[in-house]
Amino acid sequence: MFLTLGAALIVDGIDGPLARAAKTAEVLPRWSGDTLDLVVDFTTYVFVPAYAIAASGLVPSFMAIPCGAVVVITGALYFADRDMKTRDNHFNGFPAVWNVVAFYLYVLQPPAWVGAAMIVIFAVLTFAPIKFVHPLRVRSLRPVNVALMLIWSVLAALAVAQNLDADAWIVAGLCLIALYFLGAGLVTKLT
Repeated sequence: MFLTLGAALIVDGIDGPLARAAKTAEVLPRWSGDTLDLVVDFTTYVFVPAYAIAASGLVPSFMAIPCGAVVVITGALYFADRDMKTRDNHFNGFPAVWNVVAFYLYVLQPPAWVGAAMIVIFAVLTFAPIKFVHPLRVRSLRPVNVALMLIWSVLAALAVAQNLDADAWIVAGLCLIALYFLGAGLVTKLT
């Protein structure tokens, strides 16, 4: 699953430029690439991770379906938010990257109540008036953001190669990079 979600992240990074280069809006004017992108993103960033979280055993069993529902509902509301991005290309609130949350749940294997608390915290952060960094589009610190995103990708691939039972240094690196990205937007005022 995480190999497929990783491939989807790569495709998500290059599909727009490729579609613009191929002038698909002109060639296929009936079809909206923007809408299709949202559908695919919702599936890979929200729906599949919601199922993975609900089926994982990483949240209390009585909370599995409610946690999955919270992920789907908050993700749908976020994708429908016309103000999901700020003028300086930050995400406005937690950007519904539930695939990343699910990945960390699987890698960290926290106690079930901590897993459920993580779901609740990120669901609340979806609507919080705080910024989250878009690693490619936020201009400030872009070289640092891109470098860390590439390092994160290598570490995540290593974790997947180790069947998500990653060496401590891999987990530590993943956690430090996550803390950077969580904190980087918080130091910027919402505009």
